[in-house]
Amino acid sequence: MTLRKLSTNKKTAKSLRKAQGKRKVKKTAKKITKKAVKKATKKRTLKKNVSKRKPALKKKPASKKKIVSKKKPSAKKLTKVEGSLIGLITHYFPHVQAAVIKLKKPLAVGDKVKIKGHTTDITQPVTSLQIDRVTITTAKKGDEIGLQVISRVRQLDKVYKL
Repeated sequence: MTLRKLSTNKKTAKSLRKAQGKRKVKKTAKKITKKAVKKATKKRTLKKNVSKRKPALKKKPASKKKIVSKKKPSAKKLTKVEGSLIGLITHYFPHVQAAVIKLKKPLAVGDKVKIKGHTTDITQPVTSLQIDRVTITTAKKGDEIGLQVISRVRQLDKVYKL
């Protein structure tokens, strides 16, 4: 209901104004009580949080234990391979069963070689030597050669001349 519609009846307009004033008073009273309740609950929660805290415990210094290190004998087994080291495997081509060897000493066709590695142990004669797909009979120190092998070899396997 609006005041304009009821303006013809003065008594109802006055009574409506009084009722609206009472409502305003009630609303403001409710707001004040709600604020007071909120403040009181906040204070209670703050007090509860403060009371729950426990005093910090003092840490005891850790007892110092002496660590005695025992030296173990080296577990490396020296396996003597007869012959002299002539190179290392740098690559393996499985389709053609060929190994690439970086030579430290010269090698020739007909020499007997032993390839030794972590999982490899092959002894075989040199049947084919190549450099850049060209067949050769001898290779000198520093050459990277292709050598046909009997079975799989791996990088960093050592090549010995028997």
